[in-house]
Parts: sequence; C-alpha cells; structure tokens
Amino acid sequence: MSNRLLPACSILLLAGGRGRRMGGQDKGLIEWHGRPLIAWVHETVRALTDDLLLSCNRNQTAYAPYADRLLSDEEPDYPGPLAGIRAGLAAAHHDWLMVLPCDAPMIDALLLRSLHAIATQDRLHPLMVRRSAQWEPLFSMIPTHLAARLEAAWQAGARSPRQVLLALGSRALDLAEDDPRLANLNTPELLER
Repeated sequence: MSNRLLPACSILLLAGGRGRRMGGQDKGLIEWHGRPLIAWVHETVRALTDDLLLSCNRNQTAYAPYADRLLSDEEPDYPGPLAGIRAGLAAAHHDWLMVLPCDAPMIDALLLRSLHAIATQDRLHPLMVRRSAQWEPLFSMIPTHLAARLEAAWQAGARSPRQVLLALGSRALDLAEDDPRLANLNTPELLER
C-alpha cells in the first residue's frame, strides 16, 4: 500500500530559501544522520508521485537527483515560499499539488496519505495542517485550479502562504501540537537535538 501513487497529485518540495536561520547554508543540503535533509524527504515522497517538483534557487546540480523537475523563483532575492508554491502550481501536471518543506525529515507516508485523502474530499479548497492554533502552510494540498487566484494574490502583493491559503478557504488537518513528523530542522540547535 505504501508504494502506490497518490492519485492526481504532484508533490512540491520547497528548498528555495536563503537559509538565514542556518547562517546562509542551503538547508536541504545540510546533513542529518549522515544524509542531506532533502534525501530523507525524498525517500518518503518518491514512491507517492510521478510528478516530483523541487523549488530551489541555488545548488541545482546537487538537488537534481531529488526531483523530476527543478523550479526556480521568477523574482531575484529569495521572495519566499509563496514564490515556490506559485511556480509549483504553474508547473504541476496533476489536479493537486502537495507542498512540503525540505527540512522535515520525519514526515511519513501515512501523514501524506491522510493529507491527500482529506484534501481530495473537497476539490474546491486547499487543505493545511494545523497544530493547535498554528497553521502550517508548508504542509498543504492545493487544487491546481486555484493557480490563477493565487497568482492574482501574488500580483496584489501577497507574500504569506498562510494568509493566501486561508483567503482561498483552506480547511484544516488538525494534528497534535507535538507531532514529531512536522519537526522542521531549520536551526543548528534543532539539528543537534
């Protein structure tokens, strides 16, 4: 069961940031337990899609083995994760785009299958993970038919994925506040733990 493709689903891995909290290092390529963070995420998602996208703005050669296609932001200076999501929606081959960060090595297929199953019950709205009151827009599912509305929000100056997805009527997949699968290892301290 865990090796079946998620129907009608492209997956976007976001690795296009500046890595400010990591002193400018490219987060996805930082090693954790002997492998780059992106390798852990890739291992979980690879069998789930035939359209694996990766948003990166540097180190394309290093990232190439982890995706079917690499995407980059149209604007310079790292405009943020919404830029990567925007590129992913434009490039996706399927009706749904699953968005995941590159620095969450403990995600598992069960979580991603749940995200997909709940999202696809309502084809009109996105679905975001929520922990307590904290929305997690980088763990989300977006119907690709919303690409034009997201683009309009971008052109109007929106840059917050959370705000844009909520404006698009996002529903919540509620998870425990301490769910370890959502751990973002995006600081040196978190990597050490």
